[in-house]
Amino acid sequence: MLIFLVLLYLALNVALGLWAARRVHNSADFMLAGRALPLPMATAVVFATWFGSETILGASAEVAEEGLMGMVEDPLGAALCLVLVGLFFARKLYRMRLLTFGDFYRVKFGRTAEVVASFCLVISYFGWVAAQMVALGIAFNLLLGTTLTQGILMGSFLVVLYTYFGGMWSVSVTDYVQTIMIILGLLIVTGWVMREKPLSEVTATLPADFYRITPKTGTSFSGWLNYLALWMTIGLGSIPQQDVFQRVMASKSERVAVSASLLAAFLYVTVALLPLVLALYAKVLHPHLVGNDAQLLVPSLILGYSPLIIKVLFFGALISAIISTASGAILAPASILSENLIKPLFKEMTDKKLLALSRGSVLVVAVISLGFALSKSNIHELVSESSALSLVSLLVPLVAGVYLKKPSAMAAMLSMVLGMGTWLFCLTLETTVNPMLYGLAGSMAGYLLGMLLPRKEVPVSLEQERAYQ
Repeated sequence: MLIFLVLLYLALNVALGLWAARRVHNSADFMLAGRALPLPMATAVVFATWFGSETILGASAEVAEEGLMGMVEDPLGAALCLVLVGLFFARKLYRMRLLTFGDFYRVKFGRTAEVVASFCLVISYFGWVAAQMVALGIAFNLLLGTTLTQGILMGSFLVVLYTYFGGMWSVSVTDYVQTIMIILGLLIVTGWVMREKPLSEVTATLPADFYRITPKTGTSFSGWLNYLALWMTIGLGSIPQQDVFQRVMASKSERVAVSASLLAAFLYVTVALLPLVLALYAKVLHPHLVGNDAQLLVPSLILGYSPLIIKVLFFGALISAIISTASGAILAPASILSENLIKPLFKEMTDKKLLALSRGSVLVVAVISLGFALSKSNIHELVSESSALSLVSLLVPLVAGVYLKKPSAMAAMLSMVLGMGTWLFCLTLETTVNPMLYGLAGSMAGYLLGMLLPRKEVPVSLEQERAYQ
């Protein structure tokens, strides 16, 4: 019965996504849902941006093993990112009326910067998408008894199916329904699990060190720097990302874009506490569940110690979270790939052909990400690696382009190249301090150095300049 109900839920999700695809008539509909999302739907799609496998499976496993320090990167860092986007970037980016984040780098820094930034954006998503595919594989492995590989293939096919046809409209409509399912499902499941023993009794059994959310007294300077990197990985690294930008630009007004980001941050940090509580109950009351793969801790608790309705609600919420994140994560790099990297190679490109190209790009991104998913199965590692690249290469030029009156194209290029190069070099050295911090420092140094060199004016259309001002 559990298998039947979950499969029925999946079928309804795919049907809903295909129904929403009827609203796609051009590339703007496919990439930005026609810039027509009202506040409730915009909030839901921003919330669903990252509330997926990393939060329910990855972060809960980290908390079970490391204590509250395990929630710094996610959900706290992710919520920080949404707050910063809402306060400092949403309004200014919305006024530019761009189609993709790659367009921003072209308008501010020129075609070369657009290509480099777009390349960085696209490759930064493969790990993120792969993490969602792995999570779907885990869910199907537990529910259907498939192998992990079979589960990954099955889940990937379902997500790609409605993303291919419906783009941002399908993502938005399904995200809205799935967000409701996620919140209600996790609330009910957590409430049921907490009936076994009060939370105060569970937390009382945990060591005092479990509640530490900052490094221990006497931690070295490099230790504090690595702690700072935890906050920055998603907190800053995901600001210059296409999925966040896409949701900001899909809102029906700049006010909605700002409000949706802030409301989603609140939802994210509160709802994300629920799977963390479930992980604590599993760790304390059923310690035998803490096996070789901590990612299975919460699902194993629900499967082994709950009635059918709780299992349905939990796995419905889990699968909702994963596919909502996966669909948006696939669409984001596909939009960049088609609009900023492939389209300029053709002298003439009708909107109908661009729409077909965007759909083809969805398949390209899905296939490459699938390769990552089949080669590495640790969700937390896949997500962390995907966020670092955008931090070291794209954040500094983004801030400069938004807030400096005369941003420098040369400085932007040096910032991206030097930031990425420094990060990759430090990765090979396996430095004590997180290589991401060296990369960010290199990116900042590159931009400052570029400002000292002669500037090359970047032509910007009068309409874009007026919109930005």
